[in-house]
Amino acid sequence: MSTGHHDGHLGKVYEAQAPEQVAAAYDAWAASYDAEMAAAGYRHPSIGCALLARQAPRGAGPVLDAGCGTGLLGDWLGILGFAPVEGLDLSTGMLAVARAKGSYARLHQLALGQPLPFADGAFAAVISTGVFTTGHVGAEALPELIRITRSGGPLVLTVKTTLWEDGFATALHSMAGVRVVETTAPYVSMPGEAGTIPSLAVVIRRC
Repeated sequence: MSTGHHDGHLGKVYEAQAPEQVAAAYDAWAASYDAEMAAAGYRHPSIGCALLARQAPRGAGPVLDAGCGTGLLGDWLGILGFAPVEGLDLSTGMLAVARAKGSYARLHQLALGQPLPFADGAFAAVISTGVFTTGHVGAEALPELIRITRSGGPLVLTVKTTLWEDGFATALHSMAGVRVVETTAPYVSMPGEAGTIPSLAVVIRRC
């Protein structure tokens, strides 16, 4: 049953009430994050990469991994032919793990939902997996991600269904300058983690 209750590190990040609490929870989780998410069968990265490969041409770049965490997407985006790839995340601990992997041209410690220090249309595509979820960030982060995406470029997002139904979808569909290209059916992002509420993935394109 999808109760939304989680213990351990995952429970702590979902229970966080402010960005600094989210960052601290991820800092504490950074060393074991990759192993724990692999054990949970974490699906967001593979689904996000598949959608991006379908919506952006090989060689497109730069690509922004918004909420890159430990850099799970970094190697995969490179294998798919996207370059250069940049990442941003709120957690210094997660960014340290991502930096050690060497898959990103640049990494930035930044919070979504606030102004981002990038020019309009700076990125050919943006991907954000596992970020629009419980206790993290909502539709307030969309305008800046749209602004920094190149005209015609795709944004690939995974969204917890509870967030989607609680105003995210309405906000997205009311935004000017973008169109929804595709929306997946709901899926369980962590099959090995009891209580996981389903998510969906959505692709939007800046007009």
